[in-house]
Amino acid sequence: MQFTSEVTEMGVTERAFDLVVDGDRVPGIIWAPEGAAGPRPLLLIGHGGTQHKRIDTIVSRARTFARHHGYAVVAIDAPGHGERTTPEAATAAREAITARMANRSRERSPEDLRQAGDRTSKAVPEWKATLDAVEKLDFVGQGPVGYWGVSMGTGIGVPFVAGEPRVKAAVFGLSGLRPGAEAFEKAARSITIPIEFVFQWHDQLIAREAGIALFDAFASREKTMHINPGGHTGIPAFEREAWERFFVRHLGSAKAQE
Repeated sequence: MQFTSEVTEMGVTERAFDLVVDGDRVPGIIWAPEGAAGPRPLLLIGHGGTQHKRIDTIVSRARTFARHHGYAVVAIDAPGHGERTTPEAATAAREAITARMANRSRERSPEDLRQAGDRTSKAVPEWKATLDAVEKLDFVGQGPVGYWGVSMGTGIGVPFVAGEPRVKAAVFGLSGLRPGAEAFEKAARSITIPIEFVFQWHDQLIAREAGIALFDAFASREKTMHINPGGHTGIPAFEREAWERFFVRHLGSAKAQE
């Protein structure tokens, strides 16, 4: 891991880094309280499709957890996203998603599914390598780990969490089960950690039945599904408070130990 920049603002230090995994450069950011030392809860955040590691919602969430709860928070660019794509390709991807939402197109082309599978197969080991690297930092250590990721963040997050015993709690959502995705369903059924699942009742991309089926597939004894009206990008702001309570309940708070 190589740090490429560092800036501190309002008690939170943000460090950009590069990590090389299987010959590919994986850019990321880690946020932590200013002057942090010693182990603390770690939250991994997976962004959605066409987004990137520094989208405003991720930055806001990361600063909140670092400032108010003493967490370290990490986000990385998924394959083909952020610094790992071109502006032209990113624009084309956003336009394609916008068109699918406008047409309420829930069917994905074989090529789209192939690309998603390739992306996940690369992203899962990248997340594992990122976790390995950040746990070696003296201001992170081997504290409890959580994962947050909806939409594409769930598509990547479910197989990652299924194979990563260090993750103790996760927030998923805006995703579902579909015919032919046996490996994804198997991964979901193997997850037993506490889960909070958020879903939009009028999601243009994911059928209600598919979302409910994914929630039902998790083998967790503690799992909660939050369903709100609205479309794919309309998760209400108040869910952020629910996510905070969820992770603090299961991972603790470094602030409480100070």
